[in-house]
Amino acid sequence: MRILIAIPIYNEAKHVSGVLAEVRRYANDILVVDDGSTDGSSKILDNEMGLFRETHAKNRGYGAAISTAFDFTIRHGYDVLVTMDCDGQHQPDRIPVLLERIGNADIVSGSRYLRDFRQDTPAPTDRRFINAQITGELNEKFGLNITDAFCGFKAYRRHALEQLKVTETGWGMPLQVWVEAAKLGLRITEIGVPRLYIDPNRTFGAMNDPTERLNYYHNVIEAADRIPLSMPLGNVHRMCSEMV
Repeated sequence: MRILIAIPIYNEAKHVSGVLAEVRRYANDILVVDDGSTDGSSKILDNEMGLFRETHAKNRGYGAAISTAFDFTIRHGYDVLVTMDCDGQHQPDRIPVLLERIGNADIVSGSRYLRDFRQDTPAPTDRRFINAQITGELNEKFGLNITDAFCGFKAYRRHALEQLKVTETGWGMPLQVWVEAAKLGLRITEIGVPRLYIDPNRTFGAMNDPTERLNYYHNVIEAADRIPLSMPLGNVHRMCSEMV
């Protein structure tokens, strides 16, 4: 089974070398998608050997970076794609757990709320509230059984990527994935991952206001629900994993 680890970065000069050093312990094929960094991240990557790199000339957004990783996975014939962030929130030692579960799923998603870990840190109040609200709405409307709608630490089978039609370029991209996965009847599993907020004051740019963010997320879900897919909405085979 050919596995690719994809890490989107945008101005992650402080973290990228350390994260890559850890990821190399668990993976041979690593793709870094540089989404228009301006802080010197690209120069750091110049000194990192044995990587695949895709570079956006300008910052296009988190969803656009993940879409580039989806395309790379399909074009180069990988069987499984693992996506993870580069800000220290995702621990590379959970990669083997994701891969262990992908044998019986189409998408395995990390969840910061499935179980507690000793190293958990408090989530900012507005983020936890919005996550809980959006997660509940997705479960109710689309028959899902997830506990964390926003975690970017995921493993995907290639055949799932080939069916998804991701068009959202911003932070709301994971919500489009959930809507489409439900409508396609993809098999979904969650695993527990630590809840780590290395920089709880990190901003969302123009959408720092929680009300604006919530409205944006609702718009993403509504738009995703209108996208025609190759399969009708059916029974979603859900597997909420045991605590790992």
